[in-house]
Amino acid sequence: MMIEVSGLSKRYGAKVAVDNVSFTVRPGRVTGFLGPNGAGKSTTLRVLLGLDHPTGGTALIEGKRYRDLRHPLRKVGALLEGAGPVPERRAVDHLTWIAQSNRIPRRRVWEVLDLVGLSDAARQPVKKYSLGMGQRLGIAAALLGDPEILVLDEPVNGLDPDGIRWVRNFLRGYAASGRTVLLSSHLMAEMAGTADEAVVISRGRIVAHGSLDAITAGHPSLETAFFALTGDRAGW
Repeated sequence: MMIEVSGLSKRYGAKVAVDNVSFTVRPGRVTGFLGPNGAGKSTTLRVLLGLDHPTGGTALIEGKRYRDLRHPLRKVGALLEGAGPVPERRAVDHLTWIAQSNRIPRRRVWEVLDLVGLSDAARQPVKKYSLGMGQRLGIAAALLGDPEILVLDEPVNGLDPDGIRWVRNFLRGYAASGRTVLLSSHLMAEMAGTADEAVVISRGRIVAHGSLDAITAGHPSLETAFFALTGDRAGW
């Protein structure tokens, strides 16, 4: 399944968050979505996932808006920063509620808990989880429907080196199976080792889109290419 963003714009009052953004995310590849804080990454992802309405243009999943997908969790799994379960709820209950609401078998809950390494902590309330454990739970929720597309915003935030390595290898394998991965991250070294291509956004506009080799041509690293493209010398 393909993601197609075309002429997308989003305004909040007088502020232009996203300005005529267009890009395509293809199956079989990990596509990185890069940009400084406030560049428009999160807004674009929120519109794609039906959480915000665009001012103009479209963000489509296999030609449809997210809200028009018949079984959305079976098509798209997502992890967004700031979204999370009720802190007092147990992890297994959180995932079971999501599964039931999407007619996903209960056995899948335990499959994804095992996949992300949370089986032993499944009956703990989420408020006792570390940041990294919370990220693993968010990834588990994204994987519940065994979706054809993954949209992940900062998935390795708070993970230890082993967890980061697991996410990297998992996403590359997921894409290699013919599925679609859109990955937003501020960790340049990790993105360089995970993504096949990248979309770079700055001040609400796309400034580069292509293979990592093309984007880094003439630069010693993805980080220096990013700074050159965005003019951001102060970091993220």
